[in-house]
Amino acid sequence: MTHSTRTNRTLAVRLDSDGDVLLAAPALRALRAGSRRVDLLVSPAGRQAAELLPDIDDVIVFDAPWSGNDPSPVSPRAVDHLVAQLRSAAYDDVVIFTSVHQSALPIALIARLAGARRVSATSEDYPGTLLDVRHRRMPQGAPDLGGAAGGHEVEAMLALAAAAGFPLPAGDDARLRLAPLPVPTRPELTIERRYVVLAPTASVPARSLGDLASRRIADRLAADGWTVVVTGAATGPAPSRRVVPRGGIDLVGRTTLAELAQVLAGAHCVVAVNSAPGHLAAAVGTPVVSLFAPVVPPERWAPWGVPSEVLGDRLAACHGSRARTCPVPGHPCLDGIAPDDVAAAVARLVGPPSAATADLEVAR
Repeated sequence: MTHSTRTNRTLAVRLDSDGDVLLAAPALRALRAGSRRVDLLVSPAGRQAAELLPDIDDVIVFDAPWSGNDPSPVSPRAVDHLVAQLRSAAYDDVVIFTSVHQSALPIALIARLAGARRVSATSEDYPGTLLDVRHRRMPQGAPDLGGAAGGHEVEAMLALAAAAGFPLPAGDDARLRLAPLPVPTRPELTIERRYVVLAPTASVPARSLGDLASRRIADRLAADGWTVVVTGAATGPAPSRRVVPRGGIDLVGRTTLAELAQVLAGAHCVVAVNSAPGHLAAAVGTPVVSLFAPVVPPERWAPWGVPSEVLGDRLAACHGSRARTCPVPGHPCLDGIAPDDVAAAVARLVGPPSAATADLEVAR
């Protein structure tokens, strides 16, 4: 069934981190095309990304006890509050986006308790009466090779939206997009030199570069004449200040997600592990060199819709394990990436920087 009129109120759900929410952008545009109103339910870890997306009327935040790296305790009061909030909104459709390892059924039950008229989700588990549209991600009869079956995360969410009656409009290129960004107001976010951004850490250690490997890559890029801007979150795993090379710019823990988007939009290239900055770079149209730990499949999580290259040992012993801490001594899948290979990938995507001396003159 396809919704032919924009009279319904739709709730989209993606209870994950910022990067996951950014990847939902094309599917959310599909919902918007068939809805009078679209609200988005996210976790606290996805709130900043949700607030950057176009086509969303309201962002609702719920700390789900079944989701995230450090789930909160079950709170009957919080669940009751969410049910009341959703009931008052009187949603016609609830579309629940999840990763392959997650269950949509807890939030489907909440949607039912809130009186949603129609609930759609991807579910391999038997949903009973919780779902009106049960989408199957894996092709029938096909093995799930480390979670790669069913296509990229963007494709999987678009497939669910279409199954729920919200196909992507003709002519939409399915790229990631943000709402218009404000003009930077902080001087340190306006970088006049030609620069690349290095984002070497993720929310879990298994997908993060070590400081020594990060510094070697930063030094190699600086030797090519790039100004290297190092970024990282203010909390959780973050690169040491020692990672920033001579002449580089340290923005570790110094930007909001919106400010980081501004910095990424001005970069010639972004070198990032599998984390939100890589997806944010794709959302602003900047090429990405993805340093990818195979604990999850790159076929599902690689940068979407921009020129990109994926580096890292895809056949490492940890592949498909979803490990949060690297189980292999020395973290070879990432820390073993040669800095020369990173520099070559950047050059293939965007060419060499202009003469370093000319850049310095402009900066002065």
